[in-house]
Amino acid sequence: MSGARPEQAALSRQTDLSKTDETRAVIEGMVDGLNDHRIADIGEFFADGFRWMGNTGCGTKSGLEEFQRNWQRPFQHAFADKVCIDEARLYMGEWAAAFGRQEATHAGEFMGVAPTGKRIEIRYMDFWKVVDGKIADNWVMVDFPHVLAQLGVDVFDGEGWEAFDRGDRRAPGPEDR
Repeated sequence: MSGARPEQAALSRQTDLSKTDETRAVIEGMVDGLNDHRIADIGEFFADGFRWMGNTGCGTKSGLEEFQRNWQRPFQHAFADKVCIDEARLYMGEWAAAFGRQEATHAGEFMGVAPTGKRIEIRYMDFWKVVDGKIADNWVMVDFPHVLAQLGVDVFDGEGWEAFDRGDRRAPGPEDR
């Protein structure tokens, strides 16, 4: 890369490492609460003005009520018997991250797809900032294209790069421009 490099890790540079155990306790409690399908009382883990910032398809939620109304309720409507399984968690001061999967039954409409009754996997990544013992910010990436593929919908209309992996198409490189 030529020229000035962009600033890296600005949000986590000044983290207070003495807060690591507190952050771990908040995240572990919150994940247990989600696995217990709590909605009404999940606020014990979230700051009043917390932000939930998801990828396209998930949306962005400002505050607990919006998170409950526009994420938890529709998600639990679409997916019954849901269990969250973090495959890895990392903690550093006020910061935590995880990736994993949820296993659930497609029991309600999801993105226009009528319930199929299929047991599916929902892959995700989460990054949290915990302030004063509560989650203040949550950056989320949920693999909705993978979910929809399990329900018979190809959002990439056959143009996904998995075609390169299968050998159906040759992957182009910069020399092909």
